[in-house]
Amino acid sequence: MRKEKWNDNWLFWEDKDSFALLWDIPEKAVPISLPHDAMIQKPATPDSKNKGCTGYHDGGNYCYAKRFFVPSEALYKTILFKFEGVYMNAMVYINNQLAAQCPNGYSTFYVKADDYLIYGQENEIRVSAKTEAMTNSRWYSGSGIYRDVYYLEASKLHLAPDETRITCKTADPSYASLEIDLQVENDTAHPKNVCVKSVIRDKNGVEKFHTHSILHLSAGEKRHAIQQALITNPDLWDDENPVLYCCSTELYEDSALIDSETTSFGIRSLALDPVHGLQVNGKTIKLRGACLHHDSGFLGAATYEDVQYRQIRRLKQAGFNAIRMAHNPMAPAMLRACDELGLYVMDEFSDMWTRSKNDFDYALYFHDWWEKDLTSMVKKDYNHPCVIMYSIGNEIPEIGTAYGEKLCSRLAKKTKELDQTRFTTLAVNGFFGVGNKLHQIVADVEAALPAFERDNDTVNDFLAKVDKHVDKIVLHPIISDCLDNLDPYLDIVGYNYMANRYPKDLEERPMRLIVGSETYPPTIARNWRLTESLPNVIGDFTWTGWDYIGEAGIGIPGYAPGTGGMGAEYPCQISYCGDIDLTGFRRPMSYLREIIFHRRTAPYIAVQNPSHFGEEMLPSPWILSDSSANWNWSGYEEKPVIIEVFSAGDSVELFRNGQSLGLKPAGINTGYRVLYQTTYAPGTLEAVSYENNVEIGRHMLCTTKKGVKYILSPEILIQDHLIYIDISYSDEDNRCVPDQDQMISVTCENAEILALGNGDPRNTIPYQTTQCMTFEGRALLILKQTGPDPVKVTLISENKITNELIIKEDDLWNEKIN
Repeated sequence: MRKEKWNDNWLFWEDKDSFALLWDIPEKAVPISLPHDAMIQKPATPDSKNKGCTGYHDGGNYCYAKRFFVPSEALYKTILFKFEGVYMNAMVYINNQLAAQCPNGYSTFYVKADDYLIYGQENEIRVSAKTEAMTNSRWYSGSGIYRDVYYLEASKLHLAPDETRITCKTADPSYASLEIDLQVENDTAHPKNVCVKSVIRDKNGVEKFHTHSILHLSAGEKRHAIQQALITNPDLWDDENPVLYCCSTELYEDSALIDSETTSFGIRSLALDPVHGLQVNGKTIKLRGACLHHDSGFLGAATYEDVQYRQIRRLKQAGFNAIRMAHNPMAPAMLRACDELGLYVMDEFSDMWTRSKNDFDYALYFHDWWEKDLTSMVKKDYNHPCVIMYSIGNEIPEIGTAYGEKLCSRLAKKTKELDQTRFTTLAVNGFFGVGNKLHQIVADVEAALPAFERDNDTVNDFLAKVDKHVDKIVLHPIISDCLDNLDPYLDIVGYNYMANRYPKDLEERPMRLIVGSETYPPTIARNWRLTESLPNVIGDFTWTGWDYIGEAGIGIPGYAPGTGGMGAEYPCQISYCGDIDLTGFRRPMSYLREIIFHRRTAPYIAVQNPSHFGEEMLPSPWILSDSSANWNWSGYEEKPVIIEVFSAGDSVELFRNGQSLGLKPAGINTGYRVLYQTTYAPGTLEAVSYENNVEIGRHMLCTTKKGVKYILSPEILIQDHLIYIDISYSDEDNRCVPDQDQMISVTCENAEILALGNGDPRNTIPYQTTQCMTFEGRALLILKQTGPDPVKVTLISENKITNELIIKEDDLWNEKIN
């Protein structure tokens, strides 16, 4: 099937009158290219109906339209449109006729256009996305056609699009046995005799196997065909060796090529048992996981291929080998990035089933649509070797009821019918899987616990309130009963914030397999110690790997009401709990985790803000501290300060301006985190880690000089012709200056400015502007090239420092850089 990306030449407008008399495209419609997020185009406002859920951004009712010519000869063709994601309540009209709809904002869906087209004339396709009914999401959702759209065309006799499934039945270093399941559709009025040929090639394009099948199809028939393949000495896919193969399938009638399709896949085996845990290609793997929401930072929900690759690459560089998509099916672009770069994936179906978490969320449609949407997710994922398990839900409130258990069995069964090669899980939050018995649990554990406010508390509110009591609460027998009821249906039980249960549960239920599907960042040292020591526990997924818009404030250190934590108010717009911030910059927690994962031996220094010395932060279990990699604290000379040193060795020594502040125990017995209390003195801090009195690494943190220049560091991303430019306000020694932030303005030639912003969780300047403040000395500019000519960027700051960057033609419009 001919397949082309269909993202250009759309018109967009906000629909203010659904009952308009005339079905026309209004003059206010503006030309846009996809992917497009309408929500991010509006500034955040303190009176948002969505409040902090979406970072104080509101939705609306939006329309997209495109006119296209269909030649007369296309009458003998099949034409489809593929939408990878429209948030939400998508209605697709072709020539004013409803051709398809999809309430779920994350499902891939297809529109068969044949019955609605006018041949030999111009046609119109219109997409309506309705998000004005708020609230409908617990996190930043975006609005509109935020993922790619494709135009598909083939003869009436064709291979069914995206229906080729390649199953690895057995795989080891000597050979792999594969099954190719494909579907042929005969939409003609005549029987057809066809030949289907399949060729498998390795990463270098070398043919490794070929086969063919002869099919006899009746008029109007759809037929599955199964082909067998054998690959000798295969390159097996895993996170350290992400090797991909491709299968080229061709459809012939009377020796004439009618249709073709190419499918990328990987060869690998999966196994799961309580002795070896999770095995990939016979090797036990522990998942060093990060939960992710789906937004693209400053670009909102707009899902560019380049952005997905950049995010996955940086997560892997930080030590992760797995991600959990929370709490919706992952974008195809991110799946491709995980395939090619090597990260394991837990793809997740939904955040709710039949009980709403917001007034207008997917629970309104679940009963009628869950089977279709679950099928869409599994079909999308099937040929991606990165996907190793499906989560059928997250923190489902009704899971502790008889009906919830029945639904769990139905979803798990359907998932297995669609894909027997991967594992099923469900992310269980013990607090909210027990329904109305939560009050009894709280009362039984400790009468002094904060009262649970039935009408006002959200999941996150309650978790913050009971933070210091979580380990007691999750051990309650009522939660044990809830988990026991899930064992018959799931391959792996997902524990959200319940790591303290691991030893007890595995002693009582030794056959249970567990994954830490969502965990607090500050508990990683304990969690990873348990994960490594217990074979039944296959991994840990922190909340979160990458910062995101929405759930505003849960990770923002705050000291006064409304400034951070669970009670954060506007202008807090982002979560600020990610190991990596919105710009892609690694925060201190990322380095602690890398050390705990045994991926880094050098220590790392972070400093708590001395202006809040002795104060208690507002409660939030997602915050370790308010530390940053900063030794610029002008005005706090000789005042007390706490320094955090993350160290893998059994001991660590900290030096301030060459003077030792003492040798202290470090490593696993201290949670890899050592605190030093001293006073601030400009100069240098240097930490040295030791193992058995032998130095294994060191790290230095320096007071910088005055900022004198801006360093612009471009990252050229070829697939979508995007350019990410890291901006650093630096001193004469090229060191980023973290305490002299300035307002900057940028202009650009031969590229469109998509966004400009910083990692500040309280930023109030919209990202779709040409101005922003630096934050701790940094900012990020995102451009889209408009042609092959050199791109010129000019920056000027409020203190009159300027800089120019010219990206030459030789650096642009090449093949994709991995």
